[in-house]
Amino acid sequence: MTRRLVYIFAALMLLTGCSIQHRIKKADKKFAIGEYYDAAQIYKQCNQRLHPKKDRDMKAHVSFRQGECFRILNDGKAVSSYASAIKCKYQDSIVYLHYGEVLMYQGKYKEAEKAFNTYLEAHPDSYQAQAGIYACQQVGEWKKTPSRYKVQLAKEFTAKRSSTFAPMFVGDNDDALMFTSNRQERTKGKEKKTQRPSPVTGQQLFKIYSARKNAAGKWEDIEVADGLYNEGAEAEKAENDSTSGGKALPAEMGVCCFSRDGKTMYFTYSRPVNGQDLGAKIYTSTRASGEWSEPQELTLFKDSSITCGHPALNATGDTLYFVSDAPGGFGGKDIWMAEYDGSQWSVPVNLGAQINTSGEELYPTIRANGTLYFSSTGHPGYGGLDIFKAERDTTALDSASGLGWAVYNMGAPFNTNGDDFGITFASEGEQGFFSSNRGQKKGYDQLYSFILPEMEFIVEGSVVDNNGEPIADAAIRLVGNNGTNTKLQVRRDGTYKIKLQRDTKYVMLGAARGYLNQKQELNTFGLSDSKTYTQDFTLSPISKPVTMDNIFYEFGKWDLTPASEEGLAALVKLLSDNPNITIELSAHTDYVGNDASNKELSAKRAESVVNYLVKHGIDRERLTPVGYGEEKPVVADAAMHQKYKFIPLEQALTEEFITSLPTDQQETCNQINRRTEFKVLRTTYKLY
Repeated sequence: MTRRLVYIFAALMLLTGCSIQHRIKKADKKFAIGEYYDAAQIYKQCNQRLHPKKDRDMKAHVSFRQGECFRILNDGKAVSSYASAIKCKYQDSIVYLHYGEVLMYQGKYKEAEKAFNTYLEAHPDSYQAQAGIYACQQVGEWKKTPSRYKVQLAKEFTAKRSSTFAPMFVGDNDDALMFTSNRQERTKGKEKKTQRPSPVTGQQLFKIYSARKNAAGKWEDIEVADGLYNEGAEAEKAENDSTSGGKALPAEMGVCCFSRDGKTMYFTYSRPVNGQDLGAKIYTSTRASGEWSEPQELTLFKDSSITCGHPALNATGDTLYFVSDAPGGFGGKDIWMAEYDGSQWSVPVNLGAQINTSGEELYPTIRANGTLYFSSTGHPGYGGLDIFKAERDTTALDSASGLGWAVYNMGAPFNTNGDDFGITFASEGEQGFFSSNRGQKKGYDQLYSFILPEMEFIVEGSVVDNNGEPIADAAIRLVGNNGTNTKLQVRRDGTYKIKLQRDTKYVMLGAARGYLNQKQELNTFGLSDSKTYTQDFTLSPISKPVTMDNIFYEFGKWDLTPASEEGLAALVKLLSDNPNITIELSAHTDYVGNDASNKELSAKRAESVVNYLVKHGIDRERLTPVGYGEEKPVVADAAMHQKYKFIPLEQALTEEFITSLPTDQQETCNQINRRTEFKVLRTTYKLY
């Protein structure tokens, strides 16, 4: 009896092993025809039943294939699947390249760099691995210098539990947009019956949707493109299992482009027939009476088994860029182009090694100026698909294609460690939409809007008097080396704001009746972003003495201290800004000490200031030094009374007044009296 049980158990184990091998073969078959979602589910079930030691080789194969499915489906579980394959010593070093890619996709750049280096040891000429290492090392610096583009989620196009991607303006009409989505359709307010998910993606089938702007500039009327979808009831009931001979569900459509007049559409069309995956093709449709006509296949290659998709038409309609896995490429999907001679399309040409890599190059867009945009996993980037810009470069022609391109990563905020792709530009300006799955745990794609704000350079500030009070009748004159000559009256509160031009040197002059002019300079050279300058003007009155702040002398002496440099430099500038004035330069002391010594000390201090000014280029004959000693105590004005409440308005800070105050207030008044002033004597120096 016991022996019989052993035989039964052994037979069951043998059958179990055969069952797993059979399921792995089924998964491999699905993987081969691109049904990655279904294949991943089978691999996952098998992987759970395989022992890491007894079934090491089989588990390594299953883990790697499972990782491949998850990577293609943008599923984060690809990381653990590849790690399992490596642990089980998967023989093909390609596992390290793809492991590095999915680690970058999760923003794990240091770990990704190690994986790329391991792959590079076996493949030292791999551009994709070299690009990955370079990106991992540089991405930190790239993030510090984002472009000026402003990006935000286009919530009006978002639908729950679905993906929306590859937006495209309809020709030059910036008020009409079409995009690809697998959102749940609604019929008269009710959701349409859910079909079986795609065996490729595990999601509902993708279709082309349209949207239009209303009079208020808001997007509305999001609906399936009329006329493209006429599947019958039989298709609705199909089981969609190509590996078992069942019929497939209706076609998936997406990634479209348009002629400039918006009347002809080119789009990707993929329809499995009788269990056979025929691959993606490019179809065309024309618009008449508000609906799109029945799609017609565009023949680009004689070999019908070659996959084509992601069309992009140039402005003149005679060059079509598209994605294909045609022979003669660089690996993965490449971008090709074909030209129309008026009757037929030419033999497609690969865009060459400057555009295409051993990775994936997808979602091309061509602007009216000939600039090409596309997404790639092969060029150095942030992870996943990144958006790149390519401009024609005749100095670096590719020997194979005869084309030359200079390729640039669009950087942040366009690119992230997720997938960023499918960009479209409005007919004018740097604005439009693109798609991304950034921050999406389940990998759903969403549309984002972008705009490059016009760079704006502003100078603003205020014009006040020495007491900080606004001068309402002041004016600002702005003179630029580009020919600008503008005069602006300040606002009633003394403030102003003026728009500037880029790469210009300006001289600004603040002026008001009864005040000395003040000149300032600024320039807008070398700016890479908008900037607002603040330039305030403090104008000195002509009719009364002006106390100079920050003029200091050695104690009991007339030697200027280094701390006086700022105040003295300001006086030099004021005299230079007003070359036709002469001034009296006076120094004052407090009442402490005898009158004669105070007067001598103040005279020498005034002379010290004059000597400084002459040394710095001011004509001596414009300067009259005077030492008043304690003869002219300060008379409090409104500003002083506001600052020191204990000093009455118009009170002279005489010895008699000061000695009547508490000790601390006495010292404050003495400090106020110890001052250096100037007053204008003439305003016509060398005018006549």
